[in-house]
Order: sequence, then structure tokens, then C-alpha cells
Amino acid sequence: MTDTARVLAPDAAPPDQRQRDACAGPPQAALGFEAAYDAYGPMVYRLAMVYLGSRTDAEDVVQEAFVRLLRRPAAFADGEHEKRWLLRVAVNLCRDQLRGFWRRRAVELEPGLPAEEAESLGLAEAIVALPEQYKGPIHLHYCEGYSVAEVGEILKLGQSAVKMRLKRGRELLRKEMEGQR
Repeated sequence: MTDTARVLAPDAAPPDQRQRDACAGPPQAALGFEAAYDAYGPMVYRLAMVYLGSRTDAEDVVQEAFVRLLRRPAAFADGEHEKRWLLRVAVNLCRDQLRGFWRRRAVELEPGLPAEEAESLGLAEAIVALPEQYKGPIHLHYCEGYSVAEVGEILKLGQSAVKMRLKRGRELLRKEMEGQR
């Protein structure tokens, strides 16, 4: 059957093909939506927790980032492109929440972030306590394993700026961790 005939008579396709065509729409993600959510959802959540320090706010950011992925009209080159796009969207959403009216009110951090060990819990809390400009680079580089160039691309910063933020962030973390001992 030709493409023109299929457009004119969509019911002529087998039922399973019609269902895939109706649900698929334009190609949205290198992995597909559900696979992308399973693969990148925890990473986006951790990044949002680092920026916001609140489970509910982080969940909102994850939800909004994946809604935007679902609505994205263009296809991604590959899974890495998709992952970087999601992280970029998450960073922007976190920054929007931090600038928002309701966020300016004093909000107490939750009494513990999900962590396996007490030492990593202290480190996670120390990262959350960092100024905003250091949270993203520290988390993306040390927790998610991105290179300096990749962090710069995700955060739209130059490599020298990323290196300086990593250096200053490490210094602040070192001071904070030494103060806790």
C-alpha cells in the first residue's frame, strides 16, 4: 500500500500498526519515553534534589522535565543527546523555582537526603548547602561522571568557568566537611 493510500485509508493498516502509528507520533526520543524515564529519571531527580533540597520540588521538576520531553517535536541524535537535554531542562526548571516568589520564603530542608552511608549523607547535605552556582557543576562532575567540557555544555558555561566553580566548590565542601568533624 502506498503512503498516499495509507493516509487516505488509515484503517487499511493492520490493527497493531494503526495503534503504533497513533501513539508514536513524531520520533521523540532515542530511547522512547518510558525507557528514557527509567534510564534518566533518577539522574534528573538527584540533580533537582541537589539544587532544591526538597523532595516534592524535585519531583515536580522531574515531572515537568519529562512532560517537556513528551511534547518535544524534534528527534534526538542519540541517547546521550537526550540525557544532556533533560539535564539542561532540569537545571533551568530548578533555577526558575529558586527565583520564584514562593521560594523566597524561608523553607527548612528536610532532615535527610536519601543516602546509603552516614558519610555520604553528610556529603550530600554539604552539596545541597553550597551556593547555587557550585551545586550543578559539583553534582554533574563528581556524582554523574561528566567531564568538564560536558558540564560546560549542559550548564552553558565555558570550561574555565566550570573548572573554577569546581575548584571553589571543592574548597567550600572541604571547609564544611572539616567543620563537621
